[in-house]
Amino acid sequence: MNIAIRAKAVAVALTFGAFAGAGIVHAETNVVVGYQQIVGPFISAIADGSFDKAVAADGYKIEWRQFASAGDISVALASGNVAIGVIGSTGATASVTRGVDAQLFWILDNIGKSEALVARNGSGIEKPEDLKGKKVGVPFVSTSHFHLLVALEKVWNINPRDVTILNMTPPQIVAAWERGDIDAAYVWPPALSKIEKTGKEITNSGEVGKSSVPTFDAIMVDRTFAKDNAKFMTGFTKVLAKSYADFKANGAKWTVDSPEVLANVKLIGGQPQDILDAAALLEYPTAEEQASNVWLGGGADGGAVRAFAASADFLKAQKQIDSTLSDYAPFVNSTFAEEAAK
Repeated sequence: MNIAIRAKAVAVALTFGAFAGAGIVHAETNVVVGYQQIVGPFISAIADGSFDKAVAADGYKIEWRQFASAGDISVALASGNVAIGVIGSTGATASVTRGVDAQLFWILDNIGKSEALVARNGSGIEKPEDLKGKKVGVPFVSTSHFHLLVALEKVWNINPRDVTILNMTPPQIVAAWERGDIDAAYVWPPALSKIEKTGKEITNSGEVGKSSVPTFDAIMVDRTFAKDNAKFMTGFTKVLAKSYADFKANGAKWTVDSPEVLANVKLIGGQPQDILDAAALLEYPTAEEQASNVWLGGGADGGAVRAFAASADFLKAQKQIDSTLSDYAPFVNSTFAEEAAK
């Protein structure tokens, strides 16, 4: 049974402390930000404290919370347990369609080749047709799930019901893979980097996207929170812009000993070389690219809005949502990226 998720206002905790000898009260707003195990400059900026420093002057304190899947973050956004959350484009589409009042304000990454369907060595899967009757792990309502179903139905003409598709988080996929409980998996790094060592790639989202729409990881914000906390949003987005500009200038020079790489390992796991390999597969749009009609700009003609609409049509066909919205433009906000690009 499909249960619509109703968005609630974001709850922000206020803590108070007295200035020594001043006799006045200082309010500090605690903001919960959810992230996933996704490699990139966003993680590096979390680890080096850039976000925390940027918003502290305006009285904000960030509580960073890691989630295992898009579904978990979707629920957290809906309940108000997080103000900002990282979620794939398909999960974001499902969330706003079901009533979560959130907006996309930054493209974490263009997924491309960084998500792939890999068959385990010894599974007997050499080509797409061999997937029939096999067990495939994938995080449900994720971009990997979306492209797995697109590949099966639109690219290979395979009925998804002929494949046993199992809902698993990335860590669960790795564990099941090592036990031999699944035959294949569609997932992203660092889990992808681990299973590729003993598997064979069948396809990736760069290839599948050519037959549908590209997928991306989105950073979403509760609409009311964004409206009421413009200073926080501006400072937060400027840190994103700087970290992405730094990656564009220096990312190719990252090594296994680079502090950015070690920061990713510390927060999301994996090995340094895995982080480097994963970062090389993703595309990280700069603030200028974010604000353009390729992504957040352009209203109904913008890339993000068109991707939301296409994802919604597919989700409805798969009976994961009851209906689509007539316009997804209200759920994409380019203003913060535009400000950061100045």
